[in-house]
Amino acid sequence: MKNTVLTFKDAKKNGEKLTMLTAYDYTTAKIVDECGINSILVGDSLGMVMLGYEDTLSVTMDDMIHHTKAVARGAKNALVIGDMPFMSYNTGIRDAVINAGRFMSEGRANCVKLEGGKEVCDVIKAIVDAKIPVCGHLGLTPQSLNALGGFKVQGKDEESAKKIIEDALAIQEAGAFAIVLECVPDKLAKRITELLDIPTIGIGAGLDCDGQVLVYQDMLGLYSDFTPKFVKRFANAGDEMRKGIKSYIDAVMDCSFPEEQHTFKIDDEIIKKLY
Repeated sequence: MKNTVLTFKDAKKNGEKLTMLTAYDYTTAKIVDECGINSILVGDSLGMVMLGYEDTLSVTMDDMIHHTKAVARGAKNALVIGDMPFMSYNTGIRDAVINAGRFMSEGRANCVKLEGGKEVCDVIKAIVDAKIPVCGHLGLTPQSLNALGGFKVQGKDEESAKKIIEDALAIQEAGAFAIVLECVPDKLAKRITELLDIPTIGIGAGLDCDGQVLVYQDMLGLYSDFTPKFVKRFANAGDEMRKGIKSYIDAVMDCSFPEEQHTFKIDDEIIKKLY
């Protein structure tokens, strides 16, 4: 059964947890979708884990559309969220609505996500008014990395904690259907979750959020350049891949692959008639 924004609304109402993972290609999206995930986020984190950038700032709309299209083909039941990249919604409401529309018409996403608090509420409202569902994102917002001074936990003092709460309420009022809370203290995330009528999706925000999201390369041990504190490794797929690749190399070198069952036959009489 297809997950929609109503799935998120009903889960919050019924106290049911929501599950979200990233994906950036057809094959991975298909596997994640078959496992029964509620939502797939095509995150701008693809800049780091797929394209090898140091951060997310170099990711373009064309990058995001390209990967979102692939994910949408593989995800039959999960809600597909397109992550609006840096400067795709910061240059004015018109640009923001057009770019959000591209995610829907070209990328075949079901909704979009964007970072920021009160300062982007007019953008959120305009996108929602254009009949495009929006997920907010507060706390550590990677596109604001330079302004935040690096990857740091947000909302640890009274002033910043109050701001995150106010931003969350404003985003809800602007029409967002959910909010990602990244790298905020667990008790603050719990308080925000209690205050909101829309679900919170935590990443480094504790157990009391309405749902959780992780980058799939992190939780499967595929990406080792940097591992955040909040990541739990649920499998060591990276080690298994290395083992399999090394076994393939060895098999080619010692001529144990390909074997007879991997080859195709031709009649010997035909071979004899050839040069």
